[in-house]
Amino acid sequence: MRELHDNIDVKRGISPAAATIDNTPFVSQILDMQGLSSAEFVILCGSLADADATFTVLAEEGENPALTDNTAVDDRDLLGLETQAGFDFSADNKVFKLGFRPSGKRYKRVTITPVNNTGNAFVAGVWVTRPLFAPTRNPRSEISRAPWLPR
Repeated sequence: MRELHDNIDVKRGISPAAATIDNTPFVSQILDMQGLSSAEFVILCGSLADADATFTVLAEEGENPALTDNTAVDDRDLLGLETQAGFDFSADNKVFKLGFRPSGKRYKRVTITPVNNTGNAFVAGVWVTRPLFAPTRNPRSEISRAPWLPR
């Protein structure tokens, strides 16, 4: 069995930031799917102080690197549904995920939009990807350990 470490890559999605106290959307970094077989967007909830806020998730894709040609990702190209990745005020410290199959569109983005949010909401996200070639490099290291080398 191969370990997970050398077979995934992680990229910043939504950076941790000061709490949002309004309905400003959380918009992820755009992911370039070139060289990837699949991707997962992981949503990390911190404290959600509002008593009636809901958070909807929208997955978009396109061919333009800035996603000026964005369209909603077809449900057939998702692993899980956007509604399953959405959450409400009761999701303090919970984690949600939404998977992406190759769809022919190169660039992906996730937007999390709060509704009725007047309290503090801490939300972050990370892209977990599966590259076509392994082993992957640790972004902080200069040399990746090949799995066939002795330990």
